[in-house]
Amino acid sequence: MTALAPAATGTGVNGVALTVLIVLFALVTGMGFWATRWRKAESMESLDEWGLGGRRFGTWVTWFLLGGDLYTAYTFVAVPAAMFALGAVSGFFAVPYTIVLYPIIFVFMARLWSVSHRHGYVTPADFVKGRYGSRGLSLAVSITGILATMPYIALQLVGIQAVLEVAGLGGSNALAKDLPLFIAFALLAAYTYSSGLRAPAVIAFVKDTLIYLVIIVAVIYLPSKFGGWDAIFGAAEAKMAKPSVADPSKPTGAFIPGAQQHWAYATLALGSAMALFMYPHSITATLSSSSRNTIRRNASILPAYSFVLGLLALLGWVAIAAGTKPIGLDGKPNAQLVIPQLFEDTFPSWFAGVAFAAIAIGALVPAAIMSIAAANTFTRNIYRDWLKPDATHAQEAKVGKLVSLLVKAFALIFVLTLDKQNAINFQLLGGIWILQTFPAIVFGLYTRWFHRWGLLAGWAVGMVYGTITAYNVINPTTKGHFGGSLAMIPTLGKLGYIAVTAFVLNLLVAAILTLILNALKVAPGHDETIKGDYFADAGDPRVEKNRDMDVHLTTGTP
Repeated sequence: MTALAPAATGTGVNGVALTVLIVLFALVTGMGFWATRWRKAESMESLDEWGLGGRRFGTWVTWFLLGGDLYTAYTFVAVPAAMFALGAVSGFFAVPYTIVLYPIIFVFMARLWSVSHRHGYVTPADFVKGRYGSRGLSLAVSITGILATMPYIALQLVGIQAVLEVAGLGGSNALAKDLPLFIAFALLAAYTYSSGLRAPAVIAFVKDTLIYLVIIVAVIYLPSKFGGWDAIFGAAEAKMAKPSVADPSKPTGAFIPGAQQHWAYATLALGSAMALFMYPHSITATLSSSSRNTIRRNASILPAYSFVLGLLALLGWVAIAAGTKPIGLDGKPNAQLVIPQLFEDTFPSWFAGVAFAAIAIGALVPAAIMSIAAANTFTRNIYRDWLKPDATHAQEAKVGKLVSLLVKAFALIFVLTLDKQNAINFQLLGGIWILQTFPAIVFGLYTRWFHRWGLLAGWAVGMVYGTITAYNVINPTTKGHFGGSLAMIPTLGKLGYIAVTAFVLNLLVAAILTLILNALKVAPGHDETIKGDYFADAGDPRVEKNRDMDVHLTTGTP
């Protein structure tokens, strides 16, 4: 493959690449609207159908859906950008975190699937309400899920914006720069509204095909072009050792984490692994599966994506060896542009267009699932539980569709107001919040020892501590708040992921208050689940009864 000369960075429109991007983008948009006819239900007027795809996805559909859900613009844009700008601590922790992740979900997600299907739960907050008999704790979990999803959706929009900017679509002023993003947002909102979870499930097939094609070509071709991996690692090591622009007394980054960075690296990996399947979108994709064994099979084969993630992360260092200059249309450096810019500089325009489409579609799929999951959560756990307890299935579906639009709009606010120079912080900020729901959800799958009020108090402490600490992290370059996700761990005096410290405080408060409340014999709340609920599988008579009831309430059939 013959590479073209690098395009003038930050100027001009790459017509061929942009045309390929638009054609593929239009293709998946059409597929998104067509998805309403795929595995067509009698009615889409229920959250079971619109928000969970009828709970009928098998192993391969679930695999593509979960892959599209979990491997996002975080994977394709933020991780390589962090590797390019700051090195291994800020970027490569994502690889061990996904390796740790899958044994975790293998153990507990099948139990959550079973109890959710037995009782018709659509969201993790549904389970918390049923398990602890507490609307307050359920509300806390639901609000946290929606809040944590906002920056994660914003990260997907940043990925789309990065591709459009490198392709030359936009302008130097804020309105012109963001207008293409608004158009992409409108298309995403439209087909999500009409097709629900079926749309990202269909598009995920195209997304994964494009991603694997681009990555295979890139990892074979690029190292040979830039002197092999030895030269690439050498260039990365040299850059990371240079004095930082923000603070010349410190190096730019870390090629290999030093002893003082081990806690940061380990807590980022562990905290991210524990947090990922607490997000509503991760659980939504899981609950759409047709059986508990589908989840376990996926936990076994999803590590294939971890291999791809490692290769993607290393492309950030390939860009260093290539001398890539990620300059935006406004003339300012922007590390988030580094991978699209690397492809534009190195490959023929038509293949750069394919790579742009892979990244953009790779952001569309999870953004759609995230907005659906947040909408499901609002509808079931705020609208129905607190505003309209007698809501019909059709009313829930209508509210869910409208809220999915609002969620995307709020995510746009994150994109337009927060610092995008280190977009990986969008995901890490969400992790600080969502990890605080771990005790109520995961521990609740195995024990009722924790008291509902203890869990609620622990959640509040973790949320307050995590938010204030993250707010007080100042970006050394822009001087803005929420400038990072690492802070000193109390008593240890080591730098660590704020989410893990907040989680430990959360757990201590919950455990201590549980001991006190149990000693005072404060009512623990009604548990509507039984032991057998956590082992139910497809075909269980009670599951089928609940599913038939859903269809009856939705369609009016006898």
